[in-house]
Amino acid sequence: MNPPIRFLAGCMLALSILGPGAQALAADYPDRPIRLIVPTSPGSTADVVARVVAENLGKTLAQPLIVENLAGAAGIPGTRQLVAAKPDGYTLAIVSSNHAINPSLYKSMPYDSVKDVTPISVIGTTPLVMVAAENSPYGNIGELLAAARAQPGKINYGSSGSGSVLHLAGELLKSRAGVDMMHIPYRGGNALITDVMSGQIQVAFLAVPSVLAQVQAGKLRALAVSTPERVAVLPGVPTLDESGVKGYSYDAWIALIGPAGLPAGIVQRLQAATQQTMQDQAVLKTLGPQGFVSQGSSTETAVRTLADEISKSQALVKAAAVTPE
Repeated sequence: MNPPIRFLAGCMLALSILGPGAQALAADYPDRPIRLIVPTSPGSTADVVARVVAENLGKTLAQPLIVENLAGAAGIPGTRQLVAAKPDGYTLAIVSSNHAINPSLYKSMPYDSVKDVTPISVIGTTPLVMVAAENSPYGNIGELLAAARAQPGKINYGSSGSGSVLHLAGELLKSRAGVDMMHIPYRGGNALITDVMSGQIQVAFLAVPSVLAQVQAGKLRALAVSTPERVAVLPGVPTLDESGVKGYSYDAWIALIGPAGLPAGIVQRLQAATQQTMQDQAVLKTLGPQGFVSQGSSTETAVRTLADEISKSQALVKAAAVTPE
């Protein structure tokens, strides 16, 4: 049994044991503000989502969630503080896809991405969209792939960094479509967006919320979305599967986690509150128009998602021989 599956089985057993003590603990929780670590920079997609969730989850829990950005090094320093915190429910974190990518990318990490955390709920997912400059010669994915096949290694695609979710989305496309394109890593997304708009970078996968305004304004051309179904805010943009890259499916996810050993009663309380929050009309009306897909999953789904995403990332990192910058 591999580590993610062992973790999954252990979490399922722990979650099934909700005795009277755990229920009493949950009834008293929370009775003071909660620290919410966001291991990304202010203004990032995860940060924007985290702040909306924190405001509304705080109302549900009747205690404020204090957002603290601890960015850098693919989220490792911020997550390190989370795993070192007392497992009492007063230090939580909102993590994204990098949490599942890091174990495959770094030979040495200061914590175990599986054993040292308690998944609580998948908050939601963020579709990716492949974009090009508005005057790009590529009008659709078919034209891009045809050019890539005719000129192996000549077409470049950018990402927010080596081993990022945007990088792996590009590597999956190369693998599925059988093309060779040159990867250009950036340090973050803002400069990347600027260079795609100017044509310096030919194409890039970017999170829908981060480029929706530019696409709608005609400053960027959306070639295809990464999800199996079309994205509600970009209804005219086909999926990669529709565009001939059969079976392509890749998006970013955001989840609420706590440190390992978080009492089952508190996990249950937080999951229920998160699910309620992500179904709230105020949250849906705020995040939906930005392209974010609200979820508020069960804890069991969060556990499975982490295990599945770690396995998927391991395969992509190994196949593409991805190394950190």
